[in-house]
Amino acid sequence: MQILQEYLNKHPIVPYIRECDYAVRKPWSMPERRLLDYLLIYVQEGTCNFRVDRTLYEFHKGEFCFIQPNSLNDLEGIVNTVTPFAHFDVFYAADREQSFPTRAGQVELSAYLHLMQPRLDEMLQVEVPVKLKPKNSTRFRDTFLQVVEFWQDRDPLMQLKAQAGLTELVIMLMEDVLERKQSQRTSPQTLNWITSYFSFHLNEPLSVADMARRANLSHSRFHDLFKQQYGMTPHQYLLEMRINHACELLQNTKLTQKQVADYCGFSDIHHFSKTFKKKLGIAPGQFRNDCKKE
Repeated sequence: MQILQEYLNKHPIVPYIRECDYAVRKPWSMPERRLLDYLLIYVQEGTCNFRVDRTLYEFHKGEFCFIQPNSLNDLEGIVNTVTPFAHFDVFYAADREQSFPTRAGQVELSAYLHLMQPRLDEMLQVEVPVKLKPKNSTRFRDTFLQVVEFWQDRDPLMQLKAQAGLTELVIMLMEDVLERKQSQRTSPQTLNWITSYFSFHLNEPLSVADMARRANLSHSRFHDLFKQQYGMTPHQYLLEMRINHACELLQNTKLTQKQVADYCGFSDIHHFSKTFKKKLGIAPGQFRNDCKKE
């Protein structure tokens, strides 16, 4: 909890609603995007397929979906649906009014990293499920629907009630997650949170020693657990993430190769070019040119 406390000293937990509404739709789809903030969706009617970080989840009436910042997601309503939702921050940020719910197809957020909220799974170092199962599901549901209802009224008092309701939801969520973390202390450790940390800090120098410290494990124990869970070493996994992100940037942006190297955490453009060619068999420039031809 030391990492969380250090962050809270500068950025206290002050939930803030950015957008909140009822979505009543015929069969629909939201193309792939990444988030800067949190998204909570309640499936009040219908059935939905939500893919979050490459994992497909099926949601039915009465279920909650919780998507954290920087998660890659695409959403689909299979039938007619009613899905109240809220985009919100958990941690206070002075520039929070500059942030926004990302648009469909918006997956490259390098220019907006200063607006991205930290993830709860990273801060709490415990898995936070996409398919939420609140301990007190009735209270959680009723509070959320009340928040959405209050938010529709632009009266300042109702807006304050909506923000207060969101704070209550975050408290319930964190209580459930921290209780789960307590129970996991006597069960096999998982490192699901660490990959989101890699993604969020991809442009920074990251060491296995630092990751082990954050996981409260020895270097060797962390290395073994990570390899057991992901089938490769932390270094190999991080390198895969850097190369994959570089491919996204080369294909979807006009950033220079030096900027791509910086965004993806390579020490310099020569290291980037050499590593990229070793992994994919072609130079970054050739990869970009080939993408343009397709």
